[in-house]
Amino acid sequence: MTPERIFAVAGAISGFLSVAAGAFGAHALRQRLSPDLLAAFETGVRYQVYHALALFAVAWAAGRWSAPQIPWAGWLFLAGTVAFSGSLYALALTGTRWLGAVTPIGGVCFLAGWLSLAWGIALRN
Repeated sequence: MTPERIFAVAGAISGFLSVAAGAFGAHALRQRLSPDLLAAFETGVRYQVYHALALFAVAWAAGRWSAPQIPWAGWLFLAGTVAFSGSLYALALTGTRWLGAVTPIGGVCFLAGWLSLAWGIALRN
């Protein structure tokens, strides 16, 4: 499968999962979680949506320009989603506070992904 297709499919799946998580949070968790844990869950959903869309940007850029940094951006966005959003979902659902220590790793992956995307586009091989 081409990088364009991999990241477009990943973006679509991540978008689907973020909508499902958002609906779950709004309907099933609103009465069950404390406001701070619900806010953490919602932050995870919001960043997952952002980076689902970013995966479509990676798919588009990978089809337009040939630079190894572009697919790396996609992998970093996926890793960031798992680490950032995943840790916030787990924190909210379990109340296990140490999971919050994983969240910044996901944030670093997101930042590195954006820089990698910019670098790959700037190179435009």
